[in-house]
Order: sequence, then structure tokens, then C-alpha cells
Amino acid sequence: MSTWKYDKTVEKWGVFEAEMPGKSEGNPFTDYTVRGTFKSKNETKTVDGFYDGNGTYRIRFMPSFEEAYTFCIKGSFSEETFEGSFTATAPSENNHGPVRVSHRYHLAYEDGKPYYSIGTTCYVWELQKEELQKKTLETLAESAFNKIRFCIFPKHYDYNLGEPISYPYEGTPMDSSVLTTENFMDYVGCPEGNNFDYKRFNVKHFQHIDKCIEKLMDMGIQADLIVMHAYDRWGFSEMSAECDDLYWKYLIARTSAFRNVWWSLANEYDLLTKKTTEDWERYASIICEKDVYGHLRSIHNCKPFYDYSRPWVTHCSIQRQDLYKSAELVNEWRERYKKPVILDEIAYEGNIQHGWGNISGKEMTRRFWEAYLRGGYPGHGETYLNKENILWWSHGGELHGESPERFLFLKRFMEETPAPGLRPMEGQWDEVAATVDEFPSRHKYYMFYYSFMRPSFREYYFDDETEYEVEVIDTWNMTVENRGKFKGKFKIELPGREYMAVRIRGEE
Repeated sequence: MSTWKYDKTVEKWGVFEAEMPGKSEGNPFTDYTVRGTFKSKNETKTVDGFYDGNGTYRIRFMPSFEEAYTFCIKGSFSEETFEGSFTATAPSENNHGPVRVSHRYHLAYEDGKPYYSIGTTCYVWELQKEELQKKTLETLAESAFNKIRFCIFPKHYDYNLGEPISYPYEGTPMDSSVLTTENFMDYVGCPEGNNFDYKRFNVKHFQHIDKCIEKLMDMGIQADLIVMHAYDRWGFSEMSAECDDLYWKYLIARTSAFRNVWWSLANEYDLLTKKTTEDWERYASIICEKDVYGHLRSIHNCKPFYDYSRPWVTHCSIQRQDLYKSAELVNEWRERYKKPVILDEIAYEGNIQHGWGNISGKEMTRRFWEAYLRGGYPGHGETYLNKENILWWSHGGELHGESPERFLFLKRFMEETPAPGLRPMEGQWDEVAATVDEFPSRHKYYMFYYSFMRPSFREYYFDDETEYEVEVIDTWNMTVENRGKFKGKFKIELPGREYMAVRIRGEE
């Protein structure tokens, strides 16, 4: 009987793990299978395990109930059958479970707590030097962000010409000394000069990503994993269908038991020109089969949207398609797809030469408030030039923009919004008006945003009986002024400045 170990207790929505010895001859990533079946009074799930190097196999499981579990693990990786039991205990204070779709257009944790997404993008923050990774986590801890998009594969693009700390496969990369800011695009999707074995994973690369996901989970931050992308000089974007599928299954086996995982099939899927709709649908079918926990799933566009009405898509992951309009189109997208609308890229606050990366902090903040009142969930990115060429959008590190502190201010109003969230309602033509997205409505709760308009007063009327409390909000200067309580038709004086909002709450 071999020596193996496993967790005897794990909290609900935590990660149970068993570690077992097994065969290492040949290619353990392709030659052997490992599967485990987990049973309790209320659930039975079967999940894949994975090879983790040095003759070690692991299997991970996320229990969804507080109760006793038994398990049986077997496969061609070993002649033994591994059986045992463990107890799932009550979740810790900040463990609310995976995020799910709620009331069609919104999100909530599995325990029912509303989740109001405030996301950011740091494509390869986890593949930077340790000191920079640490700084990124410190910055996130002080921010409003509760979701971060990042890649499993390294990224090759402007300001990203260095080598990552690790590669996802065994082998060696091309000589990066040939790269310059003038010729870097010549190497996009160029596998020549690399010597990677796309059927042998570099387990240290994935072990590190596991740890990063876990650190984010402990911070209450969702890990929106970008599984594929086109900004590549290592050949990872042009692997065969067999290697793609092997990668998907391995990643799902390793990471799906983390409650904070989301799946983004691709960043800018349409730039992966050698992948077809059939390929994307095949990847989606693998997720739906292998991720037994049903984590959120989407795919991100460059120009044309993917068909977000597909049944496997849980939410829209949108990059704006128009130079001027982004958040303004949330109403249209909600109506078209009838799913949560998450604007993962509405342009970046910064000053680089690219048109997607040089809007102001005021414009970014405006887009956030606009999206939120329209019933969507905005995402942030930052691309400020600096001497070190460390841009938050890809490397992480420190934030330099003006918008992030305004998101902390916005977060307060998000968290005070009655569940499930806001929906747009008809208002005057120069304002964005919203109320609670529930039918029938139990809350008399209204918000109005005036964007770059500058009214000096507004008149409101809802009914003759309810007493309403009114607050005037300066979304840029981050102030709130309570104006008292009103009935019937009433007039509110405004300062005639841009970026003002009004919140009106009726007594229950």
C-alpha cells in the first residue's frame, strides 16, 4: 500500500485535495487517467485529477454542502483504488461561494449575497517578477476591484517584449533578443524558433497560477481566467485541436475547484484567425462537461461580438465597438442577450499612443457610472507611460490614474443598492435613470445620473403618499449631500457641475 494523503476537513466551497503517487514513465499528461467520485447526502460529483510532476497526482473538489463526504479515486495512473472520507464544515466569514447569475441580468454569490462586479485587467501580472506580483496584490487589496482578468499563457505585444517568469510547457523559447519595438508585430503567432512540447505541461507554471488564484480567493477577488489569446510568439495560439483540448482539460482539472474562477475562453477571440466557431463551441462543451461546478463562462471580442445568446454563455464579456459609445449601449445589449452585461474593456485610462489606451480618469469614471445605472457592470484598465514600461493593464504593479479612488466611492452605492441590482428606466432625455431590477417592485429606490450635463435643478414626482429622502452626489469630487425628505412633486437644486447624480429612496 503506497503512501498518500488528503484533507480530513475542508470548509464548504473550499478546496479539498488528495495527493497520490502514480506512474511516471512515458508521458503522464497523456498516458494515464485519474478520476474521483465524491458523495454526500446532497450531491454526487465525478471530477478529473491531474499529474503534478515527480510521480505525484492530485485531485481537487469543492464541496457545496456542510456534511460528511466519501470519495473513491482510481484510474490507470495506479493499480490502487484510493478511498476515504472528510467533513465539509461551515464556510468562513468571507466565503460566500461561487458567483452565479441572479435575476437574469445580475450576479450573486451562491449564499445569496449580491455581487456587484468592479473588474480590472492585468493580463500577465502573475508572470512578472515576484516583487512586482507582490505590489500588484497590495494595490488590489486597497482598491475597489473584486474581479481581475488575466491570462494563463504569456503575452507578446507592445510594452510586453520581455520573457515571462515561466512557460506553460516544457521546452525552450525563441531568442527574444531579436525583438524590437519596430518588429515585434512580425512575431505575433510565430512559432518558429521555439522548442516546446505542447503535450508536456510545465507543472511549476501551473502550480504558481494555482497559488495566485488562491491568493485572490482569500482576498475576495474573482479570477477571470483568459484561457486563450492571439498575442503570442511561442506557438500557444496555433496548437493542434488535440493539444488545445488537452490544455483545456488539464486547466479545468487543476483550477475548477477554486470558487473564485471564471472562464473567459479568449481575449479578442476574433484575432485567433485559425480558430473557428466550431473550435470555440468545442472548448465550451469541454467546460460544460468537465467543470462540474458551473462557473461563469464567456468569451471576449475585439470587433465582432460572439453570439452571447448561445446557451453555454452565462454573461456578456464586452469590448466596446464604437469610438464614442460604450456604456451608453448597455440597454441595447441587455435587451438583445437577456444576460448580465459586463463591460470588460471600455477603453483604458492612460496616455499611450493606441486609441484604446488614452482616455481620461473623468471619462473612465463617467463610463462606470453610466454602465452601472443602465444595469451593467463596468471594467477598468490603465495604460500610463512610465520609464520602466510597467503598465497596469498587462504587468500590474501600482495604479497611477484618477479613476480607481472614484470606484471605491461608487462601490459604496453599489453595495447599498437593494438586490438584485439596477435596471434602466425611462427618464428625461438628458439623464440616465434607474430603479431596482425586481418584479414586482418592493423598493422605492431611484438613481439619476447627469454625466457631462449640468442642470441647475431638477423636478421629480413619483406619487403623493411616499416620503422620499434625497441625496445629491458629486461622483467626481466624491461628496454626498443629504437634502432632506420630500413628498409629491418636488424640486432639487443642483450645483450646475458635470458628473452629478441624485439618489432618491422612499421609506419602506
